Amino acid sequence: MLKLFFKEYALFVAIISLFGILPFEHTLSTTTIGNFGGMILIFGIIIYLAMSVAHHAEILAHKYGNPYGTLILTMAAVLVEIVIIVIMMNKSHNPTLARDTIYSAIMLDINGLLGLSAIIGGIKYGEQQYNIDSTNSYMSMILVAVGISMIIPNFINEKDIENYYSFMIILFIILYIIFTRVQLKEHKYFFEYKENSDSNNTHSSDNINGFYHATILVVSIILIGTLSEILSLFMENSLKTFGLPLELGAFMVAIISASPELITAVKSASDDDMQTVVNIAVGASLATVLLTIPSVLIVSKFIHFHIELALTPIEGTLLGLTILTGIIHFNDGETNVLEGFVHFVLFILFFYMMFI
Repeated sequence: MLKLFFKEYALFVAIISLFGILPFEHTLSTTTIGNFGGMILIFGIIIYLAMSVAHHAEILAHKYGNPYGTLILTMAAVLVEIVIIVIMMNKSHNPTLARDTIYSAIMLDINGLLGLSAIIGGIKYGEQQYNIDSTNSYMSMILVAVGISMIIPNFINEKDIENYYSFMIILFIILYIIFTRVQLKEHKYFFEYKENSDSNNTHSSDNINGFYHATILVVSIILIGTLSEILSLFMENSLKTFGLPLELGAFMVAIISASPELITAVKSASDDDMQTVVNIAVGASLATVLLTIPSVLIVSKFIHFHIELALTPIEGTLLGLTILTGIIHFNDGETNVLEGFVHFVLFILFFYMMFI
């Protein structure tokens, strides 16, 4: 185990960088070059550490199999997202950061991650199959969860919004518990695809030390949170200096949290395992809404900070297009290059609209 630990290069790089930058944090933040350089450096280190999270989550996924495996991966990514949002929200006092990050994460997962994976898999294999029951379950839940949390608040009076948020916290916790039970117990077969189930478990998992990999994963997430606090300072200053939209910061948070999933999803698409891609991409979007929203709402109540969850008209339109396109594409149990390209076009449009 000690031999394995000494190969945790991302962990050592993150720790060394953290202690190396902390003494100069405020000095660097007073100059444009210091802010921009610090932002790029910390962002790169966090991505490197997120890759380590992906590695350990993937090993745990192999040990416990689907759907437990992809659930571990999505939970790790969502936990990274929650930690970063909470820290940056408290640091920057941006009431729309949580909303923009969750919106960016859904667009990145369904349009960017799934779109890219479908293109790669389609070029290599033509059409890739998955269990249609999984996408039907995910998309119906996403549609309801997004409507409850990000559409209905547009029509709630300001004096009633905090009570509505409290009601929504309870509702989302119940929804996630029920969905997770269905995913792991009663309808576990919804989230498996038979043709790939044997090929994905060809290697023995008996010699995998689950405790070790889970520990490194948790420590890595804690480090990501600590580094994110420094990143928030450099990022906010840099975005203001260069006149860039604050939504770009939310998008960068989404990239950090989705990077473990992106690596695993692209690899799975290349291995003709579209079921894992679907479980990761669409499952992560659902977990982002059902877990991240109540988490940030609970924290915001403790720190007495009001957050805005209602989508803007542009965000609502693009998210609606994404869900509608997904419902149409996910009704036949297979993906292809064209479907992947359509989703990726929506992702490009989403990125472009941040600057309008």
